[in-house]
Amino acid sequence: MGKSIGKKKLPIGIEAFDEICSEGFYYVDKTGLIRDFLDAWGKVNLFTRPRRFGKSLNMSMFKSFFEIGCNKRMFDGLEIAKETELCNIYMGRFPVISITLKGINGADYPTARSLMCSVIGNEALRFYDLFINSDRLNEIEKKQYYQLIKVDTNNAESFIMPDSVLMGSLKTLSALLQKHYGERVVVLIDEYDVPLAKANERNYYENMIILMRNMLEQVLKTNDSLYFAILTGCLRVSKESIFTGLNNTNIFSIIDEDCDSYFGFTDYEVRELLEYYELSDKYDVMKAWYNGYRFGDSDVYCPWDVVSYINKLRKKRSLPPQDYWSNTSGNDIVRYFIEKVDKGLAKSEIEALVAGEIITKDIHMELTYDHIYDSIDNIWSVLFTTGYLTQRGNPDGKCFQLAIPNMEIRNIFTEQIMTMFKEAAKRDGEKLQEFCDALEAGKALEVERLFNEYLKRTISIRDTFVRKPTKENFYHGIMLGILGFKTDWYVKSNREAGNGFGDIIIEIEDKGIGMVIELKYAEDEKLSAECENAMKQIEDMGYAAELKDAGYYKILKYGIACYKKKCKVVSEEE
Repeated sequence: MGKSIGKKKLPIGIEAFDEICSEGFYYVDKTGLIRDFLDAWGKVNLFTRPRRFGKSLNMSMFKSFFEIGCNKRMFDGLEIAKETELCNIYMGRFPVISITLKGINGADYPTARSLMCSVIGNEALRFYDLFINSDRLNEIEKKQYYQLIKVDTNNAESFIMPDSVLMGSLKTLSALLQKHYGERVVVLIDEYDVPLAKANERNYYENMIILMRNMLEQVLKTNDSLYFAILTGCLRVSKESIFTGLNNTNIFSIIDEDCDSYFGFTDYEVRELLEYYELSDKYDVMKAWYNGYRFGDSDVYCPWDVVSYINKLRKKRSLPPQDYWSNTSGNDIVRYFIEKVDKGLAKSEIEALVAGEIITKDIHMELTYDHIYDSIDNIWSVLFTTGYLTQRGNPDGKCFQLAIPNMEIRNIFTEQIMTMFKEAAKRDGEKLQEFCDALEAGKALEVERLFNEYLKRTISIRDTFVRKPTKENFYHGIMLGILGFKTDWYVKSNREAGNGFGDIIIEIEDKGIGMVIELKYAEDEKLSAECENAMKQIEDMGYAAELKDAGYYKILKYGIACYKKKCKVVSEEE
């Protein structure tokens, strides 16, 4: 604990650049993005990256740099400060409109529309004193402004705008800002596609696409007051659906080399972070769990995961790596993907991915949310653009080599596979009862036959992703999924028993029956030898001792060896 004293705080959940700089948080310097962006920018610029890769923080950085009245001292000592001429030309020069659409998450269209009005209205309110006292705006222009900040008196946070005002609101605001300052406007729209994603989930997509198309077309296409615009999002939504007629969009996607290392942490940046917090010994586990993403020509870590894990390690150095990805996003796309097995998707493809192998697929970089589930090809593309898969090597046109990036994402796949297996098993109550009856009766051959059936039906999880002896875990999970059917059985997993840890111990109290199950993975398909090893381990380690002490009159011991989708079962009664 003492090692944390005097160290900078970690910016957990903080996306405001000025707050990070002014409040003494650790900042991984990404200000070089400003230089590289200005070298490559167009009129309208779109950065697409998965969630949790620093898009919002970078947008806040852009705002802090370009906006009139910015605190220029904030950039002292940072990479961009070395670019003296560029800073003199661009820093603090422009009026900036900055909004995020990540909160447009309405259960229905009226709610989502109301949230959109609030986002625009609150941004317009930032300029209240400026516009009210402006001698450069005439009364008509001030009335236009009042329409943007008109509030429902019954709900102080509800801004009321008719469609004609809402759809033109960003264009109107930029025109007013240009009139007041005599300078064209920079427009920043963070997470532009979230309203579309939520609308698609909740069945009001057509209404939202009309609203978004009109808003964006007016501010981005027919707007003389625009200097340039930057948008961020997860998906590159097709021009036909939302950017109709907008031919000047400059795309910075996950396959493009421009600005590729500024979203996510590089290996060097992670090493520096770990060294600063005196955690350099955690580098290997950090790399295995949170690295592996390939953007353009850069290999990067997920920054949210790295910062979250370091924050936890500062409190408890022995803490194993955690899944922070699932805490910030649903994994519906993975579930839907796995459900497509036998409907255009082979089990072998998922099994290969989970085993750390590469799958080659055609990827479509432009999609629409209302069609992402239309075909398995689209789902491959969504998994790639949202960070569940990443690229290896160089693409051949639209043909990409895809892989699961790291252990964290692999765990999301394996957990979904196991969850779906359990759900499928529960639907076949007759088969489950047959298996449990055979287990209770000590019928090893029948247990073997039925367990083999389960293994053939499920998606196999091969632990070749990392080289360590954890291959029993998959079979252990399958067995527990089956045994969960018996609500009147007390099933204990990996708990201390006798002199060590038994894989699974079962107590059937009303019948006085106890069971010990030891599962082994049989390298080179040596099933019989591993069954013998399992039985010997049960005996040598005294796993049945607690069952004897508890007075169970019938104790069954099972040694189960598995290899891929085969198993062998031996048993004996104590």
